[in-house]
Amino acid sequence: MKLLYAEDEISMSEAVKDILEYHNYSVDAVYDGEEALEFARLEHYDGIILDVMMPKLNGLQVLQKLRAEGCKTPVLLLTAKSEVEDRIEGLDMGADDYLPKPFVMGELLARIRAMLRRREEFTPDILKCGNISLNIQSYELSGNGQSFVLPKIEYKMMEALMLNRGIFLSTEDLLVKVWGYNCEADIGVVWVYISYLRKRLSALKANVEIKAKRNVGYTLEVVND
Repeated sequence: MKLLYAEDEISMSEAVKDILEYHNYSVDAVYDGEEALEFARLEHYDGIILDVMMPKLNGLQVLQKLRAEGCKTPVLLLTAKSEVEDRIEGLDMGADDYLPKPFVMGELLARIRAMLRRREEFTPDILKCGNISLNIQSYELSGNGQSFVLPKIEYKMMEALMLNRGIFLSTEDLLVKVWGYNCEADIGVVWVYISYLRKRLSALKANVEIKAKRNVGYTLEVVND
């Protein structure tokens, strides 16, 4: 499970990140609201943890922008004990839960588990577009009675395209979503994997195509026969 953790107190962030990773979560840690918003827009997370009091954009502003953009990723707010109004406002804006600070790690872990369980109840195992489907458990891309088990990179790229169908993703967006923020891959590798996926779709006789727009990016579209 991949989490985004936004907390401007660096020592606290490092301690919490270490504990979360010890419990087998993958964690991206950021230190202000603008970074939190940027990461949440570019990466697909299972859950987001936002401290309310952050520089540049506070946690409530980040939450409001994400929900306005259609982001449905579950969000846990961290609030000071005295900030009752912030808790109410955050829940009204679409937060899934809140945890007053200071907190004990056991409670944070329990709330994260509960938040992710609720998400799993509503997240389909099969993503569909046109006459193809992608099984997020088995990595199978299927259509017209045929299927391929995709290698990890091909799967992650197809998942990104299917989760964002109708939206153009730039080459840089795909690099971040598939290889991560710290990747050193050349942007040409994106074209290589787009080519692989186009061949898969052709072999499945899919009514779905990966469209390219010069200087904009790639998107998945259903095409009419």
